[in-house]
Amino acid sequence: MKNLLLGLAFALGLSPSAQAQDLTALARVDPQASGITDGWWGRTTLALHLSQGVPFRVFTLDDPARLVVDFREADFAGVSSGDLLAQKGRVSAVRFGAFQPGWSRLVAELAEPMLPREIGMPVTEGSGRAILEIDLETVSAETFAAASGAPVDPGWTPAFLRPSRSPKTDDGRFTVVLDPGHGGIDPGAERDDVAEKDLMLTIARALADELRRAGVDAVLTRDDDYFVALETRVAIAHQSGGDLFISLHADSLSQGGAHGATVYTLSDAASDAATDHLASRHNRADIIAGADLTGSDDQVASVLLDLARQETEPRSAALARTLVARMKAAGGPMNRRPLREAGFSVLKSADIPSVLIEVGFLSSKRDLANLRDPIWRAVMVGGIVEAILQWRDEDAARAVLVRQ
Repeated sequence: MKNLLLGLAFALGLSPSAQAQDLTALARVDPQASGITDGWWGRTTLALHLSQGVPFRVFTLDDPARLVVDFREADFAGVSSGDLLAQKGRVSAVRFGAFQPGWSRLVAELAEPMLPREIGMPVTEGSGRAILEIDLETVSAETFAAASGAPVDPGWTPAFLRPSRSPKTDDGRFTVVLDPGHGGIDPGAERDDVAEKDLMLTIARALADELRRAGVDAVLTRDDDYFVALETRVAIAHQSGGDLFISLHADSLSQGGAHGATVYTLSDAASDAATDHLASRHNRADIIAGADLTGSDDQVASVLLDLARQETEPRSAALARTLVARMKAAGGPMNRRPLREAGFSVLKSADIPSVLIEVGFLSSKRDLANLRDPIWRAVMVGGIVEAILQWRDEDAARAVLVRQ
């Protein structure tokens, strides 16, 4: 049962690669008819009613226990987690949404280890409507762990995750890698009708435009609403030959005076309890999206931290100070402690100066109003661009002095 892989192709007698290429129309999810229910004797059923049949695959991941369903492609617009999971039981939480371009993903957190016993997607003749039915049964932790793991199937791997891009040649141009936080199945912080993932993509696009007008190359780790794993974000920075990495966020945090812009650099210890809590939430993004973390380390390796301290950390700290000064001059508002440190996984590159900017906090009414205001965003983008250009010139001058 390990790496269980099923799809509509089998019912149609097609190969997985053929069906992934040919059957790409969106299937709308019917929230009224769909749901997750617990039955007797450790049985749980997930029923997802779709407007049409689509290719799909199902697998489980351990530590923590999760059921993952990938679709090519299902539209979850208008569906809430409460529609599918009316009350917690053997499934404790469910989330869904865009995972990669052309892919959707549903992740169900399991309160106890359960494996699929039966999986099917019967399609109604005439209407073409389909029901994805997954019957789960409770198993031992050992059985679950042995059966779990992400399937290895190149036909299902999103193209931009394949090693297709060669490293950028050194043409002397300064390159900034902008990382809009979250995306797709991982919305980040949400308040009212605002999602962190959407705001950060808007700001990243504006930053990229301003930087390019200033003669600076700008690369986005994502240019649309899809999920990008933390490791992949760092890999994109290296593949692009990035001279600078800036991750953009606007979280929601009730503790620690969470309001005003804050700039974070890498450290093996957080500046304070609120920052440590924030870093822990950011570093769990891959778990939220159903990534397989087997063999990975949630904490930044100590050797990378040592390397970062030798050269990159002082350069990152200088960038953080310049950003705070320029953002403050642009009107801010800044946090009362705008410079902080934490073990953010996305900042772990040892050879690229990296910072994480909380442009504001959605938990703050003032910050939320600012983030919604296009004029305020434009002014803040201008301040960040000025800081990047100032740091670039000062960093280059310092490098000359070091070589002398």
